Amino acid sequence: MKRDTLTAVDSTRAEGADPRLAKVAHVGFLTLPNFSMIAFTSAVEVLRMANYVGRAQHYRWSVITPDGEPAAASNGITVKPTTTLAEAGVPDLLFVCAGWHVRDYVTDTVVALLRDLAEQQVPLGGICTGPYALLAAGVLDGYRATVHWEDMSPLHQRYPHVRFADELFVIDRDRLTCTGGTAPLDLMLHLVGLRLGQAAAAQVSEQFIVERIRGSTDYQHIPVDARVGFSRAELVEVVRLMEANIEEPLSLDELARLVKLSQRHLQRMFKMFLNVSPTHYYLSLRLRRARELLRNTDASIARVTAVCGFHSPCHFSKAYRAQFGHAPSVERRVVG
Repeated sequence: MKRDTLTAVDSTRAEGADPRLAKVAHVGFLTLPNFSMIAFTSAVEVLRMANYVGRAQHYRWSVITPDGEPAAASNGITVKPTTTLAEAGVPDLLFVCAGWHVRDYVTDTVVALLRDLAEQQVPLGGICTGPYALLAAGVLDGYRATVHWEDMSPLHQRYPHVRFADELFVIDRDRLTCTGGTAPLDLMLHLVGLRLGQAAAAQVSEQFIVERIRGSTDYQHIPVDARVGFSRAELVEVVRLMEANIEEPLSLDELARLVKLSQRHLQRMFKMFLNVSPTHYYLSLRLRRARELLRNTDASIARVTAVCGFHSPCHFSKAYRAQFGHAPSVERRVVG
């Protein structure tokens, strides 16, 4: 499996990350009650495996709670040993690990702890619903960040000073935010790559039978009804029609006719709720599908061009470059 050969310094610069992230050795995990076990273990296991494949104690980690008592995950399991921040010492990087009902567990104590660490300029992160704690503490203002798609819409409205993104994870200077499930594994592999190099990150991923390390440019799939709400049933229907007709795209006239709307109303609805024209949204869907195929299959570029509804290789290449900043062939070389 080929990997890019960016050095830690080059990768840090490319991602807009704080250079200190390439030197992280002690990671703290602040676990809140009902935290997601899969998100937590996806993160911590990467550090353990990095030590194993690197044949050295490159990383250590501390599981932290405000009072030092173990917090039960959403599956009822607790993690030990658990300590307080004072006992563990200030880590090089602290992640908030949360899950269901996170708002109930972001207490004044948690907010004060995060603000204090921010004042000490400690890099902070959040996984699964952990970014909510950073938002509540006000330490994400002025940063790019991501959250799980279920929470995207209400948080976007509540925290206007944060630039929300659709990516699986976002690293913006000294803030790291990550969605749930196994996405923290990709984030931590990225951090391993920053410190130990891409070859070490590839070795860790191979131990976990991970075929490809997803990057910060990979998007989480966000159902359109989560973006605009179930009340906009006609918009949801249009997007689902688009998603079901990638190889043979429908015209704007056909889409409008199928949902019994005028083209003008369709244009206005997309602009109002998605801030983009229906034509551009449809094109983005097709291009993102093309990127998935290029990264995850052996299909030829010509085949990808066809199955994503492009009749001209030249048009496909031009549109792909405009969307992602490079040609499809570059995508295949980097990931293949």
